[in-house]
Amino acid sequence: MARSLIAGLLADGVPAASIRVAEPVGALRDALQNDFGVEVMADNPAAATGAATWVLAAKPQVLRGVCEALAAQVQCQQPLLVSIAAGITTAQLDRWLGGGTAVVRAMPNMPALLGAGVSGLYANARVDGAGRKRAEHLLAATGETVWLTDESGMDAVTAVSGSGPAYLFLLAESMLDAARSQGLPADAARTLVLQTLLGAARMLTEEDATPAELRRRVTSPGGTTQAAIDAFQAGGFDDLVAAAIEAATQRSRQLSLAND
Repeated sequence: MARSLIAGLLADGVPAASIRVAEPVGALRDALQNDFGVEVMADNPAAATGAATWVLAAKPQVLRGVCEALAAQVQCQQPLLVSIAAGITTAQLDRWLGGGTAVVRAMPNMPALLGAGVSGLYANARVDGAGRKRAEHLLAATGETVWLTDESGMDAVTAVSGSGPAYLFLLAESMLDAARSQGLPADAARTLVLQTLLGAARMLTEEDATPAELRRRVTSPGGTTQAAIDAFQAGGFDDLVAAAIEAATQRSRQLSLAND
């Protein structure tokens, strides 16, 4: 995800010289330098020195240690902190960083790699209007942004959009397996499934119609699509989707508790 943000910022015209990255793994440092031309350092304090905006792209399980090691530097520099770690709240980040810190919690998703992502954002009370604009500009470089006024909703954002691409990938896997089991060649099945999903996604974003209306348009009573929809619903499709979103939401909340 950090690579996606870097690529998006560069594509948006941000100079490579204005971006510094901390990466402890030597091979990954070399790759970042070669791919993007940004300055890459081995440790966090060096990369953060003098920076007005810091992006915390560490895993939730290690973020507390990262923050506590940077707390004194945060108190001195007073940067805007943007965290993309799932489940970790702004209150936790503020506490780990010594208090009084402007923190934006963000949840981008994998299509950010293509500039087609979406990010949910929440800012604590220390973030002013200029800070919100900086955070939004950062994440907008990889796709759309949505601001929340209630941080508790960020767990649902994680479940719906942060994890959401995997749900579509799972559907694609199942459709490919089913297509092959019906006798379609693998290459034909791949083209049919992927272009169908791409076209449907474009219709959802470009047509002035709800998902339910689009579904009705393609579902003729008593036809083939109706037979498939009936099979989905008989298998409890709606309840299964709701249960999956709930499970991901609860896991996001558990990450906060487990890493406090």
